[in-house]
Amino acid sequence: MKMKKQLASSLAVAFSAVLVWSCNQSDPDPKGDYVSGVFVSNEGNFSQNNGSVSFFPRERNTADADIFAAANGTALQGGVQDFVAADGKGILLVDNSVAGQDKVVFVDSYTFKSEASIGAPDIENPREAVITGSKAYVSCWGTNADLKYTTGYIAVIDLATKKVTKKINVADGPENLVYSNGKLFVGSTPWGAGNKLTIINTTTEEAGSPIATQGAANPVGLDANGKLWVNANDKVLRINTETNATETTLAIATEGFKSPGNFTFSTDLRSIFFVLSWFDSNGRELGATYKFGIGDAQIAMTTPLIPRVFTGLAVDPTQGLLYAGVTPSYAQAGYAIRYRTDGSVVDSIKVGVAPTGFFFQ
Repeated sequence: MKMKKQLASSLAVAFSAVLVWSCNQSDPDPKGDYVSGVFVSNEGNFSQNNGSVSFFPRERNTADADIFAAANGTALQGGVQDFVAADGKGILLVDNSVAGQDKVVFVDSYTFKSEASIGAPDIENPREAVITGSKAYVSCWGTNADLKYTTGYIAVIDLATKKVTKKINVADGPENLVYSNGKLFVGSTPWGAGNKLTIINTTTEEAGSPIATQGAANPVGLDANGKLWVNANDKVLRINTETNATETTLAIATEGFKSPGNFTFSTDLRSIFFVLSWFDSNGRELGATYKFGIGDAQIAMTTPLIPRVFTGLAVDPTQGLLYAGVTPSYAQAGYAIRYRTDGSVVDSIKVGVAPTGFFFQ
């Protein structure tokens, strides 16, 4: 009996060891060239459909160019509007200059291998995406055949089947998206007439009563107190997401011809960065980058944080550095410049044509 107990005990220990090994084998660390680092969405030249995604680890100051082409042997064939990922599942929004050629491309975000894609008529002129749980939401302008931005919808995608399950009508060119506690806040293009913030209930997948705004609504994100900040023309609004009431309105000194954009939060969600830009008589874009706190009574505009304009801004939640996209022209490579949040430069990294977005993994 004693020998049998020892044998049973030994078998139990062995079985436990096998079980632990099996669990470890079934849940390994992610493998791939792009497990941790910075993805740069390069919009490219619209007429040339040469958008791409660049990548670099945080400790490096050189980027891998066009990682989709490197992983798949073919380019994306369109402009990259956005890239987001969660749990190794990545979504690329590709806008092609030829009608009917737009698409959402699914990739393994660790290897960037393509897994599937969705094209027209489910995806037309995609703008921005968010992932929450097993679903992704993609804002689309629709066909926009009249070039007046009067159409649009939110495509609801089941990430398991990689199919669009519903198209929620949101007219006037839906753009930026912010998700919070069962609500999807949808902005609109500044070139349309949609002076409202659309609110979608993600449980019922229906749009409710919108919040009227003085100018096209551009939801920025949630601050440290859970309040939603929205840019609308020359103002920024702080909105209570429970009541949908506007609690604070701050004015931006635009002088009537400057446009604010590229809003992004600091890591602690207590400061907001943005670019104020305009074009001179020669068509050259000028501007500067500013910063204000969520508790400020007004936005200080006398001294910019950084005296230059950028085509994209984002803050790395890991290091807290500010990433800024520079587009010298739409015929040459751009740059990602890293700044400390006091405006001092860290370094500059050559990326693709027209860097407009950053994703940190």
